[in-house]
Amino acid sequence: MSISSSTTPNALTEKVQEQSLWLATLTSEVNKVIVGQANMVEKLLIGLLSGGHILLEGVPGLAKTLAIKTLSSAIHAKFSRIQFTPDLLPADVVGTMIYNLAQNEFLPKKGPVFANFVLADEINRAPEKVQSALLEAMAEKQVTIGDQTFKLDEPFLVLATQNPIEQGGTYPLPEAQADRFLLKVLISYPGKEDERLIIRQHQLSEQQKIQVVLKPEQLLEARQTVKSIYMDEKVEDYILNLIFATRQPESVKLEKLKPLLSFGASPRGSIGLTMAAKAHAFLQQRAYVTPDDVRAVVAEVLRHRIGLSYEAQAETILPDDVIREILNAVPMP
Repeated sequence: MSISSSTTPNALTEKVQEQSLWLATLTSEVNKVIVGQANMVEKLLIGLLSGGHILLEGVPGLAKTLAIKTLSSAIHAKFSRIQFTPDLLPADVVGTMIYNLAQNEFLPKKGPVFANFVLADEINRAPEKVQSALLEAMAEKQVTIGDQTFKLDEPFLVLATQNPIEQGGTYPLPEAQADRFLLKVLISYPGKEDERLIIRQHQLSEQQKIQVVLKPEQLLEARQTVKSIYMDEKVEDYILNLIFATRQPESVKLEKLKPLLSFGASPRGSIGLTMAAKAHAFLQQRAYVTPDDVRAVVAEVLRHRIGLSYEAQAETILPDDVIREILNAVPMP
């Protein structure tokens, strides 16, 4: 992979630094409301920059929904929220055909998925058929209603939240649906001092107002710059070695992982890891990717793309445990 012949390394660096200026403003706006979740905010920005959908998982009350709403409020774009419930139908998500008596014909009625930012709140509260209603929109940026196909406006991003699978009344995401998410971010509890700030912030008579600081055109322009960020062939090989280690752990002398894995990351994992690493480099105001950029996002990109066997689940082994073993086994360039 190389830099475009029309863009020199110095010019690309200047472009990255110039375009990343709005990141500080955007982060500042989000931090007005979201306290103690720096990792979540960073991963949301990576999703924005790489055009990848994001799945946030954590117990209730950790500001998952609030973070997504706050981020959307700071960007001048159309926002839509879908509350996933057990009785939700696919037509409630994408839309359906409605009979128009005056015109004596069926006309398409677009659903809430027709927006720039779609919050799929508690996505695992609805059955698999409803979760899968988002597949076409997430993969192809289009929706088919009846015999008509509609293109979705750019930028288009699905930001989903879910409670841990072991909680009652939830349905696990189908593998094909989970693979459409660029990142799966696990949200943990804030520290004591951060929670003190949360308590004090909640007692304020007036809640912080979020200012619109970013236009969709700026975001789309930044995405093009992210794609142009230089990745050396050695870093590309590092990504491929990590991905192939999830499929063939014996190739990196991790035979012990073989019975623990039912399947490894798909080529979407390779693409996702590349784009997320480039977005991370952009956040660091660099025009090139380092192995540390890859390691900074590898868990979020791969944890939902690795299938664990029954043996691994019986031993309470988590995808992150497997990823950690692979990172230790695959040599860095």
